[in-house]
Amino acid sequence: MYKYDEIDQTIVDERVAQYRDQTRRFLAGELTEDEFRPLRLQNGLYIQRYAPMLRIAVPYGMLSSKQLHKLGDIASKYDKGYGHFSTRQNLQLNWPTVEDSPDILAELATVEMHAIQTSGNCIRNITTDQFAGVAPDEIIDPRAIAEILRQWSTFHPEFALLPRKFKIAVSGTKHDRAVVQAHDIGMEFYTDAQGKMAIRVWVGGGLGRTPILGSVIREHLEWQHALTYCEAIIRVYNLHGRRDNIYKARVKILVKALGIDEFKKQVEAEWAHLKGAPNTITETELTRVSQHFETMPYETLPRHDAGFDTTLVSNPAFAAWVKRCVHPHKMAGYRAVTLSLKPHGKAPGDASSKQMWAVADLAEQYSFAELRVSHEQNLILADVKLADLFALWEKARANGLATPNIGLLTDIICCPGGDFCSLANAKSIPIAEAIQMQFDNLDYLHDIGDIEINISGCMNGCGHHSVGHIGILGVDKDSSEWYQVSIGGKQGNDASLGTVIGPSFAAEEMPRVIQKLIDVYIAERMPEEHFIDTVRRLGIAPFKANVYTKEGAAA
Repeated sequence: MYKYDEIDQTIVDERVAQYRDQTRRFLAGELTEDEFRPLRLQNGLYIQRYAPMLRIAVPYGMLSSKQLHKLGDIASKYDKGYGHFSTRQNLQLNWPTVEDSPDILAELATVEMHAIQTSGNCIRNITTDQFAGVAPDEIIDPRAIAEILRQWSTFHPEFALLPRKFKIAVSGTKHDRAVVQAHDIGMEFYTDAQGKMAIRVWVGGGLGRTPILGSVIREHLEWQHALTYCEAIIRVYNLHGRRDNIYKARVKILVKALGIDEFKKQVEAEWAHLKGAPNTITETELTRVSQHFETMPYETLPRHDAGFDTTLVSNPAFAAWVKRCVHPHKMAGYRAVTLSLKPHGKAPGDASSKQMWAVADLAEQYSFAELRVSHEQNLILADVKLADLFALWEKARANGLATPNIGLLTDIICCPGGDFCSLANAKSIPIAEAIQMQFDNLDYLHDIGDIEINISGCMNGCGHHSVGHIGILGVDKDSSEWYQVSIGGKQGNDASLGTVIGPSFAAEEMPRVIQKLIDVYIAERMPEEHFIDTVRRLGIAPFKANVYTKEGAAA
């Protein structure tokens, strides 16, 4: 993974010193709350419903063992002993104090981490596939370009005060796992007819209050122009994006208002001034950055391991975990492993300090001291030998990290919601926990099969409810918490937005509602048909009819 050079470290250290002085002046009464607010937000510090929240950047979801161990230390020392991994592959601390925040940033800087641009109307964390570099279906490893994008966008003076926050995702696989169509800019890397790396560029996607899937603005972009073309897009957005209405300020609204053809025309005109400019990526620069993502020191291993095969047959619990949590790898004798942060009855995406330390140790022992964060809010060890899987499973299980539910109904994506967030209309975590407990039977979960439930506590959509097979949105009705349900959303190459099935439900009804949706699926599914396929085949009518029965009041 990328290692800081002297320039990187100097930038981060200087920002810590600057912020420390800003915080000192605020606490001394020399800065007002209004004056301090943009300064703390530039360093990822929010004031939430009950306490500050610090969002720590995890660029394109990659962490070293040393970094994760430090995050566990910080959560133990400055928080309540846990952190929350978000859908942007970052880590959030829910209970730090303003007074401690400079010290936290200083500790992060010692392991090449920071909280810069995790808030504000700027270019946020670049995200990508959690299996980048190891996925068998990968065409191009996008991480080097993601790192170049990170360096270009950090402190970019022209884009420090955009109309609204701006999100970029990159992917280089046959099957999109980075949700590129739901981002302000999505970049799909592929090999063109000449055998060269090229990029398909999507623009104008986004979830939240007005969910929209993006449109392809350029089918073929030479990789050298990744920065200049993004710059052209963001310049057009910065010039014409709404600044009078926060709800209509995202680039997706501008693209929809102008139409993709007119937006592309303006972008191409702007790009004409930028193409070939100093921000054009050279072979030398790509090579320099790519060296940080060189192939790991893999051993030459057979495709099968006798010990693993024997244990798989003799240990049903281990076999169930392997089925859901162990993934193919491009190298023979290796697998990628997802450590579930979704144990039943617990807040999805949360990890205790003890668990962070444990995962850091597991990565050190079994996966070249690196790990990944997925936008599904789980942790991944990308390079585990087949022969090590059983030992890894035993240690993961001892630390509550081996729930065999990846891709199943209880692998819920969930924002912090009203338990923490001051923007939320309703709580998210209790709904997730109640659904998990309703379906607390692994045999039944495996029979249901692959299904995605996404929960957001408000229209900002941090839980990506719009692209969930089942999406749950917290809404406020007369100062009460209610939940709107949609079905038919999907991420991936054939992404779609969900359709609301009808009036919203009270919190206590939600497990029953989900059960009734599943009942229709079980009754109507074709052989080997997943929930999303049944919804697409039947439409929402039979699901809606079964949910809105006399035994469940809706409002």
